[in-house]
This record gives sequence, structure tokens and C-alpha cells, in this order.
Amino acid sequence: MAVVAALIVALCAFTLRWDWLPKYLPLIGEGIWRTLWLLAVTTFFGFFLAIPLGLAQAAGPWYLAAPARAFCTIIRGTPLLLQLWLLYYGLGSLFPQFPAIRQSELWPYLRQAWPYAVFALTISFAGYEGEVMRGAFKGVPGGQLEAARAMGMPRLTILRRIWLPLAIQRALPTLGGETVLQLKATPLVATITVVDIYAVASRVRQDTFIVYEPLLLLAVVYMVITGLIVLAFRWFENRVPSRVA
Repeated sequence: MAVVAALIVALCAFTLRWDWLPKYLPLIGEGIWRTLWLLAVTTFFGFFLAIPLGLAQAAGPWYLAAPARAFCTIIRGTPLLLQLWLLYYGLGSLFPQFPAIRQSELWPYLRQAWPYAVFALTISFAGYEGEVMRGAFKGVPGGQLEAARAMGMPRLTILRRIWLPLAIQRALPTLGGETVLQLKATPLVATITVVDIYAVASRVRQDTFIVYEPLLLLAVVYMVITGLIVLAFRWFENRVPSRVA
């Protein structure tokens, strides 16, 4: 397989057109950086939003569980592109109508596209991962929680030292897969003028009328990033103790 892959790479390198690459290298680097930045920021904030969403559904009172369940259902039941456009073309088009917003310190950010992209990707990740964390919280053996209560541990201490670490440990494999899916969702931000690596490839096609080479480069970039994500999560899973008792 390695030989076949090397032959394919050599064939693409010597038979396809790559003379456009030096001109667009700075823009490609900027696009890769913006893609990685979007992935890191939205995954980080989305996961920490997913923890209370999962906890509320797993053990919270009805007035917390019901809104959390409704949020996850709406996010998982509607396309991410629709959410992104509702935020940017819907909510974003309302803000200029309010003088108080236009004169505020937030207006230089609200008039740009990237805050809406970050918000849409964050709540999308939180909606899916909130369901994962709900199952992870419920999957923690109840005997360990009962033992902690019998020892007199406060609820917050139980959550911080036992329940949450074990839930995250159970959710790690799924979290890795969701992070890869989050990476594949980032090209949607190009539809609201955010210049990620996908938007750069589209611009190369429009400027040079070269179709296959930018798409092949785009595929290689996503495959490399996906491979690094998978390796990172496998390393982290191996570092986490598997013994739960």
C-alpha cells in the first residue's frame, strides 16, 4: 500500500500542473491556520458547553433537563448550514438596524463573518457532544458514586474527582470522531466569506481555471489534519488509565 501511495503521489507531482502553487502559498498557509484556529476554538468551547448539557440531561431537575434536551434536539435536527445562515444572514442583518449596537465596542466584531462562524460551529459541536456526555454520565457505575457519598464527599467534589473524569474517559473515542467531523464541517464557513483552506482552493480554481490540483491539495491537507487528530486522541486514550475500580 505504501508503494502504491508513493506511485500515486509521484504521478500527481509530475503529470499535473503545480506552477500556480508558489503564488498562492501565503494564502494557503493563512487558510490552513484559519481552519485550525476555527477547529481548536469551536471544539474547546463546544466541549465545555456540552458538559453541563450532558449533566443536566443525566441528573438535573426537569427545568434544566428539558431546555438542555430541547437544545440538543434542535441542533441535531437541523443542518449546520441552515444554522450558520440564520446567524449570519438573519441575526447579523438585524444588528445594523440598532444604533446602540452600531455605536458599541462590539460592532467592529459583529460586522465581520468569523464571530458567526465560531458561534455556529460551537453550538453545533455542543449539541452533538451534549448527547455523548449524557450517555457518558449515565454510563458511570453508580456504585462508585454511592461509595463517594458514603465517604462524605460533597457533590461538587464527587463531580470533579470521580463522575466527570470517568465520563470524559468513556466519551474520549466518540469525542475524537466528533472532532474529525467538526473539521469536515469547517468548509461551510466559506459560504459566509470566511477564508479558510476550502475557500482558498475555490479561489485558485476561479483565478486559474485549474480544477483537480487545488482539490487534490485540499484533500491532502484535510487527510493530514485528520491523521494528526486521530493520533492525538489515541495517544491521549493510552495515557488515561482504563481501570475504573
